[in-house]
Amino acid sequence: MILFTQAELTAFAQQPVSPERYGLAHEMTLDAIRGEVGARLADPPQAGIKSVALAVAARSMTNPGGLRSATAGAVSESYTDALTGVVLTDAELRRIRRSVGLSAGAGMLDIGPTDVSSRLRIWGPK
Repeated sequence: MILFTQAELTAFAQQPVSPERYGLAHEMTLDAIRGEVGARLADPPQAGIKSVALAVAARSMTNPGGLRSATAGAVSESYTDALTGVVLTDAELRRIRRSVGLSAGAGMLDIGPTDVSSRLRIWGPK
């Protein structure tokens, strides 16, 4: 199954992409998407899959180690999305799931407290 071509990844990433880098980025992205939606991923992929796949693959090539920032002398570079390896963000996961017909039901909702202090107020002594 082809999620995107080498030429598409090169254009999206705005950098040269060797056949080896393309192959690895493509296979890792395909594995991550299949790991989330399994056999629901069609060949050719459903609408909405390619844009997510390209974003994930380009991110994996730009920041494969998941660095938050790097400094070399007077030059400093920060990464706003410091994910390690090929990881789908929550927004990408929702889009992939919608694309293959999976609803964002209760299993996708995060309804728990967002910080420890609120959990202590709910579950701790009063």
